[in-house]
Amino acid sequence: MKSKLIKGRMGDWEVVIGMEVHAQVTSQSKLFSGASTVFGGEPNSQVSLVDAAMPGMLPVINEACIKQAVRTGLGLAARINLKSVFDRKNYFYPDLPQGYQISQYKSPLVGEGEVVVDLPDGETVRVGIERLHLEQDAGKSLHDRHSSMSLVDLNRAGVALMEIVSKPDMRSSEDAKAYVAKLRAILRYLGTCDGDMEKGNLRADVNVSVRKPGAPLATRCEIKNLNSIRFIGQAIEYEARRQIDILEDGGEIEQETRLFDPAKGETRSMRNKEEAHDYRYFPDPDLLPLELTPDYVEDLKAQLPELPDEKKARFVRDYGLSGYDAGVLVAERETAAFFEDVAKGRDAKAAANWVINELAGRLNKEGRDVAASPVSASQLGAILDLISAGTISGKIAKDLFEICWREGGDPRAIVEARGMTQVTDLAAIEPVIDEIIAKNADKVQQAKSKPALISWFVGQVMKASGGKANPKAVNELLKSKLGL
Repeated sequence: MKSKLIKGRMGDWEVVIGMEVHAQVTSQSKLFSGASTVFGGEPNSQVSLVDAAMPGMLPVINEACIKQAVRTGLGLAARINLKSVFDRKNYFYPDLPQGYQISQYKSPLVGEGEVVVDLPDGETVRVGIERLHLEQDAGKSLHDRHSSMSLVDLNRAGVALMEIVSKPDMRSSEDAKAYVAKLRAILRYLGTCDGDMEKGNLRADVNVSVRKPGAPLATRCEIKNLNSIRFIGQAIEYEARRQIDILEDGGEIEQETRLFDPAKGETRSMRNKEEAHDYRYFPDPDLLPLELTPDYVEDLKAQLPELPDEKKARFVRDYGLSGYDAGVLVAERETAAFFEDVAKGRDAKAAANWVINELAGRLNKEGRDVAASPVSASQLGAILDLISAGTISGKIAKDLFEICWREGGDPRAIVEARGMTQVTDLAAIEPVIDEIIAKNADKVQQAKSKPALISWFVGQVMKASGGKANPKAVNELLKSKLGL
């Protein structure tokens, strides 16, 4: 297992990472008002009197948002608190019209849980969840619309956010990236957040500190508003190295809030870190404590979909896939569904190989997701049927996949119309084999003492036949001709 310690001039250091992920709740209206949450509206076109903090306007809790938060908590194997309280978190910001944010502090909706993260090297990391609470988003300040003024768009003000706070259980940038990817997958499976980081619907504040292995936790710095998994990794690596350099030079780490500059690949100071008392939290007098019944929670639990870990275990058990292949397939719910459509009644391992290598490889290359795949599950299934029936070879199958990708159409009809059927007629293959044997007498002698060399002859025959010869038939005929 690869060491996660970072080498410094004065020995090894350990990075300690915790995270606060802000996930926008998938709901049609805001947390405390009926205003729309649709992305991309004209500035200030989706603002109710509550969102704009007009005098006398009172918040009303949106039950759909409560359901989504509880479902997320259940998906994180977390404790659901039957009684929770909304608080006012007081601070001034131009795009926060109330002068406070309605959030949850001492009594959150969701308590401790856990996310199990599988790393590429086969290691499993268990990341504890400290809490999940609901809060309203602020608006957005726009600094590029006017030469001398900043403008404020309140469309996002009041949109429901789930703040998911992890314990400081991650020890490398790879741990952190894998954790966010897994958390995002769980949210998307549940349908509680679309996980779109480009739109800011999922963003992370990352707390980073460094210490000598085994030492107590050290002073941390928080890197705000990271909206890409790649940037999360880069920010952690830069910040850990920055702190190590300061400590090795005899300095001290100041607890502060920092921002990450993707263009420079570095973090920079934003402000000294506020503590909870700086926000003067107190229970919101306009909202009663939120009380849920055990039956309410149980009903939501009974309706949860199959989540990534459960689906992965089923793919390994029922389809005989490796843990790695199953993990790749379940990372996105749509990819898992596509695979199951292809695998229905077919060789599941062959289906997994085609979905992971040919399909996903091509989709990644073109920057598409599986929902936009030009090759459907039924088309890919038909290609696998043609291979298993011996109608086409593996090489022809790849050519056929390319035609389906570019032109569409029924794979069976394409094979028939273009004469792509593989040759199983020994009389047609035999002259090709005889010619290759005649031209390579030295290799014939070598093959007799080293039978594995037959694969070289098979390759030559396949090449000469344009991939149309049946490899199994070629193998049998060569063994007979070479006396193996």
